[in-house]
Formats: sequence, structure tokens, C-alpha cells
Amino acid sequence: MNNKTVLYLRLSKEDRNKVNKGDDSESIINQRIMLSDYAMLHNFQVVKIYSDDDESGLYEDRPGFSQMMQDAESGLFDIIIAKSQSRFTRNLEHSEKYLHHKLPLWGVRFIGVVDGVDTMDENNKMTRQVKGLTNEWYCETLSKNVRSVFLSKMNQGKFVGSSCPYGYMRDSEDHNHLIIDEYAASIVRKIFRLYLEGNGKAHIGSILSSENILIHHCIKQGYYSRIIITAN
Repeated sequence: MNNKTVLYLRLSKEDRNKVNKGDDSESIINQRIMLSDYAMLHNFQVVKIYSDDDESGLYEDRPGFSQMMQDAESGLFDIIIAKSQSRFTRNLEHSEKYLHHKLPLWGVRFIGVVDGVDTMDENNKMTRQVKGLTNEWYCETLSKNVRSVFLSKMNQGKFVGSSCPYGYMRDSEDHNHLIIDEYAASIVRKIFRLYLEGNGKAHIGSILSSENILIHHCIKQGYYSRIIITAN
């Protein structure tokens, strides 16, 4: 029996939150230990380990996953072991594409240690399809929950952007609250005043540069133009 085996490990953002709270059962290290022990117990020869850190299971363009599929098509191994089907993919379409079509075509077996998924077992197919559906539902529900949390924060007047507008910075005690960045704010006030005094944008830029004030960031992000428009 061919037993050249690879292990596939994946950690996503939601898993990382669990790890930060003290539950490290989803960590890459612990996945590696679990799968290695399983392979040893079943006399599988582990030839390679693929890993995707901080990657969603909804997409197939994960670096480790993509390389593993290329190697599978090339016939470099016979078995893929992952913690569960959801570690392999949370996308129902990809579950059908790989578990029920491409991997069998390439002669590669998939095993999910925790949930008992095994593509060598024909009676296991319905279970895999149900798991594929529930895994996708999980992602859709998670996405809706995240959006609702953001909307709730916005309705409360909290800041949810990834980067702060020029002139502000995050409150160290509340990352959803902005406070004035006094240095940047002084530059904004200076630009506003210079424009009201009749200076054009090019001249204002020259003045700031002569004073060794870095303006490329606010110009690149469009803040400079917004200040001029506001002044006008």
C-alpha cells in the first residue's frame, strides 16, 4: 500500500483569537504534533509538511495549499492528513472539487483526524458533503456577525477604520476612539491658514518642504486636497 504522506496545517485569524485567550488547541505547533502522532500510529511515511498561517479556509489561493495541490497532481505523495476537513477547506465548492474529484483522480487520499473524514471510505461521502455545507455556513455566519459588530460600533460613534485620518491617532486606552495627534494637527491648521492667506497648493508645499515638514504621506492619502477643499 502506498503511504507517502503529507501533513496540512492551517491557522486562521479566528483561531489566533482563541490562542490569545489561552486555548492553543488550534495552533500550528499542536496541529503538527497531533498529525505526526497520527501518521506514526498508522505507519504512514511523512514526506512533507505544508502550512498556511493566518489564512482563511474559504479560498484556495493559500500558498501552502496551492503548492500541496501542485505536488498532489504531480504524484509526489499518496495521502493528505489534516486536523479536519475544515482545516483543508471551508468552501463547499472546493470541497467537491478536490475531495470528490481531483484528489481521487490523482490517486490521493484525504484524512481528517478529528472529524473522521476519509476519502477512501465510499460510505463517508455524504458526511463530507454535509460537513462541507456546514463549514461554509459557519463562514457566512461569522462574516455576518463581524459586519454586525462593526455596524454596531459605527452607530455608537466608534472608529473602526484600519488606519487613522491624518491629524488623529488611536486612543491608547480605547482603539475605537480617536484623539488629536497634536503634531499632525498643527500641520493641518498651518495648511488651512496658508490657503486662506491666498497661497496655492504648490507654494504651500514649498513652504512645508523648506521647514522640513514631511508632506508626501498626507498628499498621497488625499488629506492635503481635502484640507484645501474644506478651506475653500
